[in-house]
Amino acid sequence: MAFWNIKVSDDYSKSERLDKYISTVNPDMNRSKLKAGLMELLVNGKKQKVSYKVKAGDLIYLQWEDNIPDDIEPENIPLDIIYEDDDVCVVNKKQGMVTHPACGNWSGTLVNALLYHWGRDSVHQLKTGTESEIALRRRPGIVHRLDKDTSGIIITAKNRDSLQWLSDQFKNHSSITKEYICICFGRPHHKKGKIVTHLVRDSRDRHKFKAVTDTTEGKVAVSYYKCIACYGEYSLMRVRILTGRTHQIRVHMKHLNCPILGDSLYYKTDKKFPNATLMLHSRLLRIKLPGKSVHSEFKTPVPKRFSNVLKILRRDFPKTILSDSR
Repeated sequence: MAFWNIKVSDDYSKSERLDKYISTVNPDMNRSKLKAGLMELLVNGKKQKVSYKVKAGDLIYLQWEDNIPDDIEPENIPLDIIYEDDDVCVVNKKQGMVTHPACGNWSGTLVNALLYHWGRDSVHQLKTGTESEIALRRRPGIVHRLDKDTSGIIITAKNRDSLQWLSDQFKNHSSITKEYICICFGRPHHKKGKIVTHLVRDSRDRHKFKAVTDTTEGKVAVSYYKCIACYGEYSLMRVRILTGRTHQIRVHMKHLNCPILGDSLYYKTDKKFPNATLMLHSRLLRIKLPGKSVHSEFKTPVPKRFSNVLKILRRDFPKTILSDSR
């Protein structure tokens, strides 16, 4: 993984695309190489495309992947399959598994496992072409993502028609239901509520996002939460999302002053549970399958890591149910 920063000179007067400008000032980074391996591109702290027209004084930040494999290979990795037919495969993704190859995780992903399970050949990776063409080759069958350390339900497409069918529903989130459970440190002020913010990159840590309400920058994120129960200063929460932004639930729970237990990015190490991993699980998905007129619903059991933590919380603290007026 490589990083590169540059400030465009104050006397710059041309009107070039960013990718062309970079290839001019850095001959080792040609346009094809940049497009194939680009992971993040920021100009003056804001996300931009390679077609952005460079201006004098611009601060450019790049992060890219050099060692992109020629092929994504099938791998014999066990999967917990909830449902499968000729069009879709619904998987209960284990914690620690990356959804699709990218950013140094070129093997051991859900895509590698699905290619083997479906009896598919390796998928050749494009090094040139449009950004969408390159990205599509890296995530065959993937309609939506779960973070590496988030476990639970993810639905995948086995052919192009079902991929389009499912993708259309994820673009219109009002037609599907995605529900998560999480264990948080802290109690919300209300038993249930709606969170509407914009999510923007944290300027001090490019791996993190912030929830902001006083700007139009970033992307709108909408979540509904309900506190199921509290145990001391810990809360068991249910969250439904209307948008699918990166780290959305993790950032929104921190926004409530209830960061998710085991979240190494958005919460410090917990004194009571110092070895906890991310307590976030995709519990339910309600969606129309290809060719169906009614919704199908898929659920997963509570993960063992949740049961282990809840067992200790129930032992050490009385269960409290918040009132609606809190």
